[in-house]
Amino acid sequence: MTSTQSSCSCSLPPRTGQQYSIRHGDYAAVVTQLGATLRALTYQGEDVIESTGADDIVSCCQGQLLVPFPNRIANATYEFDGCEYVLPIDEHERHTAIHGYGYRAFWTLIDLREDEVTLQWRVPNMEGYPFDLVVNTTYRLDDDGIHIRVCATNHGQNTAPWALGIHPWISNGKHHYGDAIDADNAACTLQIPAASHVCVDNNLIPTGVESVDGTKFDFREGLALTQQPYDDALTDVAHDESGWTSALFTRPDGMVVRVAGDETITSFQVCTGTGFPPPKHPAGVAIEPQTAYANAFNTKRDLIAIEAGQTSETNMLISVVHGLD
Repeated sequence: MTSTQSSCSCSLPPRTGQQYSIRHGDYAAVVTQLGATLRALTYQGEDVIESTGADDIVSCCQGQLLVPFPNRIANATYEFDGCEYVLPIDEHERHTAIHGYGYRAFWTLIDLREDEVTLQWRVPNMEGYPFDLVVNTTYRLDDDGIHIRVCATNHGQNTAPWALGIHPWISNGKHHYGDAIDADNAACTLQIPAASHVCVDNNLIPTGVESVDGTKFDFREGLALTQQPYDDALTDVAHDESGWTSALFTRPDGMVVRVAGDETITSFQVCTGTGFPPPKHPAGVAIEPQTAYANAFNTKRDLIAIEAGQTSETNMLISVVHGLD
């Protein structure tokens, strides 16, 4: 055997780890061991989200779970309970930490059933985030779509800062490439019950909020995506009597996709990918429910503080409310 040969190459797992396939009725999904990522979701065989291959680089966070914080932390530093913490810089051009660390880790399988999978991640003892959280994420398919439950339990002795988001790119149904995606997205309509738009600086760090009244960010009654680009957080969202808030994405083919979350969801990030390099431009729109938007570890706006021995739970849903029948 030469040094370039390997006796175990045929047994290597995919680059994203084990693939957990679940199915129920019209829905099928694949969740990966790497990051507890929702890699694929279909309805009657049609893509609901833009999927990736089991060995692919996830170029735009498709389907990734963003914990223990979504979006950016300015200068990768923050203060919490009188202590200052320094995180690794991930986005060097903006000098930020971005999207947490759960998506980089291989999670432990806890339970796998025909229609449900639960994965677990214990946060490593990081200098910049030394809090001992154990995160359990369950994906469950039902008649009304994929239910996502994220529970973070604090096993340490100190209160831990916490926020989360999930980053699905909702498919526009066309699967085109590059700049042609913008025209496909322009034929789609988005509805989000958010009263405020988050203003940002050149590093995409929030500087304040403004009313959506009279702006291209007023999605409350539904708006065609003809005013791209979008890479914006929308907050002050309305919740219904059951405590849930919902975004509705309508495709030209008639599929209407609901992206929803419980009372812990306070904002949605919307990104069309306009101007992205073609290989990094998914054919759809990112609609990301979040418990807090960017830089929450510094601003403390909507930041969740998990006390020792306590658990924070968030429930989300992606579903097709009007299908292709």
